[in-house]
Amino acid sequence: MIVDISYWFKVLKKILITILTIASIYLVFRLAMFYLPFLIAFIISFLLEPIIKFIMKKFKFSRKYSAIFILIFIIIVLLGITILVSSTLFSESSSFLNNLNEYVEMTVSRIQDFKIIVQNWNIPENILIAIENSSTDLINLISNFLKNALIKGMNLISAIPVIAMYFAITAISLYFLCTDKVYMIDQLEHHLPETWVKKIYRHTKDISKSLGSYLKAQIILINISFVIVLLGLFLIKIMGFNIKYPLLYALGIGFVDALPIFGSGTVMIPWSIASALYGDIRLGIAILTLWTITTIIRQVLEPRIVGKHIGIHPIFTLIAMYTGFRAIGLTGLLLGPIILIISKSIFSSMIDNGFLKSIFEREIQ
Repeated sequence: MIVDISYWFKVLKKILITILTIASIYLVFRLAMFYLPFLIAFIISFLLEPIIKFIMKKFKFSRKYSAIFILIFIIIVLLGITILVSSTLFSESSSFLNNLNEYVEMTVSRIQDFKIIVQNWNIPENILIAIENSSTDLINLISNFLKNALIKGMNLISAIPVIAMYFAITAISLYFLCTDKVYMIDQLEHHLPETWVKKIYRHTKDISKSLGSYLKAQIILINISFVIVLLGLFLIKIMGFNIKYPLLYALGIGFVDALPIFGSGTVMIPWSIASALYGDIRLGIAILTLWTITTIIRQVLEPRIVGKHIGIHPIFTLIAMYTGFRAIGLTGLLLGPIILIISKSIFSSMIDNGFLKSIFEREIQ
């Protein structure tokens, strides 16, 4: 039996390159989390680049003065929004934590009332006990999760000096990235081999095109949904409905809406049903109406903003979310699909030809 050494050498080479690429992606993300302020500055500079070029062209400003003008304006707006949101969020979180035990007791009382009703249905006692225990455990789990999340959020707000340091580093990095972009690109080309620069440029362009467009579109859509939900909840509160923490609720719905596959309905539909079951049918209808309006507006705007889909089936997006969650926690729910998009861009040619086929199939001479 003759072993084709050249064939197996090519196979091992492709496998090694694939493993090293995946390891590099993992290492890059670990470093990105370590150098998070610089990563945020890079992403913001990427988003601001079209605005900077527009000001340079429209008003004949230099890149430096165009960037300074935009950055000062953004910093002023962000500081105002941050102060307003932080104070409101801190107030709502404190109030919610103080009343959390009351909400848990109210829910347990509702379960006891439901148990009394279903006892007339001739359901075995052991099943009723199992349902009650499971419901109580679920309520305690949810309440503990909310309490821990809110405490962490309040600790984050109270850690203003640390946040200020991160903000300062991000702002300074953003300034240099926006004003000295040409110089940094020249230095990169000067210190790296030409073949490396070409490959980095090609992959960066492809990733920026697919991932950048996707992220910008999703950010716009999430912000639109958040603003609609926030204004809707404030309006419902003004109308006299039992909405105590509109900003807190809107942030929670916005976080879930940011997750691929999930949406605002994941929170708002159960909330509407629960409100109706608790006897507040008007609030349930109001929440359901707000969700319907939000969904219609999002469905109308999404095709125009997104333009085209990322070409990944939802099942693979769900697998990426689950993998990210198991690997690094809640942050992984957001990072999983992003890593999937980057991997798809890097291995696009192999995926198009069939991943394993492109590795093991013999080349036709």
